[in-house]
Amino acid sequence: MNGIMDVIQREAVYFWYYFDLQVRQILPYWALGIVIGYVISVFGKERIHRLLTVIQDKHLGIIGIIPASLLGIASPLCMYGTIPIAASFSQKGLRDDYLAAFMMSSVLLNPQLLIYSAALGPTVLTIRFVSCFLCGITAGVLIRVFYKDRSFFNFTKFEERASRDTDPNMLMRLIKNIGRNIKATGPWFLVGVILSVLFQRYVPAEDFAGLFNNEGFGLLMAATIGVPLYMCGGGTIPLLQQWLAGGMSVGAATSFMITGPSTKITNLGALKIVLGVKRFVLYIAYVIVFSILSGAVVNLIM
Repeated sequence: MNGIMDVIQREAVYFWYYFDLQVRQILPYWALGIVIGYVISVFGKERIHRLLTVIQDKHLGIIGIIPASLLGIASPLCMYGTIPIAASFSQKGLRDDYLAAFMMSSVLLNPQLLIYSAALGPTVLTIRFVSCFLCGITAGVLIRVFYKDRSFFNFTKFEERASRDTDPNMLMRLIKNIGRNIKATGPWFLVGVILSVLFQRYVPAEDFAGLFNNEGFGLLMAATIGVPLYMCGGGTIPLLQQWLAGGMSVGAATSFMITGPSTKITNLGALKIVLGVKRFVLYIAYVIVFSILSGAVVNLIM
């Protein structure tokens, strides 16, 4: 009995050591991401979205896809917040290729998640930004080429959720938003830390490195596990940090960072409404192919 208690006590000490280390490493990025993300949401969201109309008015042609993708990354909204904005712009005549670039990059990245990702180091942060930016641009170009004379989106069946940003005091609106975000993402952040601790303690780094460093299978594996394992941005950062430390290639991490948010169940539900079955299947195929190709290019460069 004493032997069992000694083992439990030892494992508890290990768990707490790794847990405390992970929290201290990542918590500042998580907290800063929440604050900055919602400062942008409360004070800059409308200006960011108005710029989409400016792009249309400038008649930039295919070049307008580039700033549309950047604005998608800058937008602090989730997919259920982005689609009503896109629907209103579509009604005003905004081109589908601009909307595709904006929505695709918005699914993949936002200011809050960008700051979270700084915990992974400058190289991975840069790769995440560039790959998401290019994913948005590529989506816009494909829509422009293959859906030039027909509509790609159908916003008629999407019902906008009631906004909770109704407090007339902007400071109180910011505080309430931060509180809601902590409540929504905090549990997933803790789950991510706990999973990364268990991984660090019980999964041999060599075996994991071998699983994800096979050029073909490793990228496919990373792209595939992004589908069921992606919880929220903050929850996956501790996992990615430990996976990279355990030997996961940066290319495999890139594939995961693209398929994860793109196939998050809440995002898929919203996109299914506005795309329909056929175009929804095309979306999934595009995400998987782009993620694997991006991972292969990153591994080649690295």
